[in-house]
Amino acid sequence: MSTARTMRNLRRFHLYLGMFFAPAILFFAFSGMLQTFDFHEPENKPAQWLKVIAQIHKKQDLPKPRKARPSARRPAKGEAPPPAAPAHSPFPLKVFTGMMSIGLMLSTLLGIWIAVSMRAGRAIAIVMLIIGTALPIALLLM
Repeated sequence: MSTARTMRNLRRFHLYLGMFFAPAILFFAFSGMLQTFDFHEPENKPAQWLKVIAQIHKKQDLPKPRKARPSARRPAKGEAPPPAAPAHSPFPLKVFTGMMSIGLMLSTLLGIWIAVSMRAGRAIAIVMLIIGTALPIALLLM
């Protein structure tokens, strides 16, 4: 098999694989970015859709009703207090992670646009995109 033919087959495989996983990449990059900035945490009073996508991202399942957690226990007299939070700020790394998520989403959307714009393989690429969207939703609802 020639090198040119091998490369053509690898590009085609990359195209179809990318289109299949693109919806999941977009979902996990977006939901992960929101979680990086703690938008899903109860103290931030998140919207229901934020709770749902955070649960799917973290547990690969829809949210289930759960029992209320007991309030945090206070240390008894003479007991050592809990350790202090680290002195460094995680914010710079959170900003980098947010930028990385945005870059990943833009790169994925650009890949979808390029794949759909190409005449050769467009139909299969669109089918792979539809399957890559429908299959995870079906698996989530099973």
